[in-house]
Amino acid sequence: MDLISALLDLCKGSERPIIAIDGPAGAGKTTLASNIHLALYPNFTSTIIHMDDLYNGWDKALSSELTEVLSYIAQAHIKSQPISLSKFNWADSTFSPAEAIDDAQLIILEGVGSGQSAIREYLSALIWIDIDESKGLSRVLERDGEGIKDQMQKWLVTQEQHFAIEKTDNAADFVLTT
Repeated sequence: MDLISALLDLCKGSERPIIAIDGPAGAGKTTLASNIHLALYPNFTSTIIHMDDLYNGWDKALSSELTEVLSYIAQAHIKSQPISLSKFNWADSTFSPAEAIDDAQLIILEGVGSGQSAIREYLSALIWIDIDESKGLSRVLERDGEGIKDQMQKWLVTQEQHFAIEKTDNAADFVLTT
């Protein structure tokens, strides 16, 4: 059974499914989220929520604030309640005013920290994508520019600490390697 068929089966078991795609920076989480969104579209309307939009900058990205926002998203989605989010503006380090996200049957959470233990009970599926750290860093710098290299070096330590505590890879329903 391929990944899309397996996800379709898992999502059909829930009225309001949530898929989380987690793993180190540069692993391909955003690309996979887009591919899953397109592949499941005939069966589910879906909205992708990117962790980059929810982080409170580099230094407070994987904080209790993110956990609170993810818990809010998961609980509201399961209860079919409207969800409003403030997105982080990386250029000026501020959050935008909250805006409603499109209601959808399926939410796809993607990014480092999206599969944390605080929301796993709400997930229909947790996907872990692994990548060699140096290859992931190279991909990020190619995508986002060398100007973030120092921040990314710190981020690699931050995400490693987060994953050591959360053990997201061990909790995943699917483990992919890029």
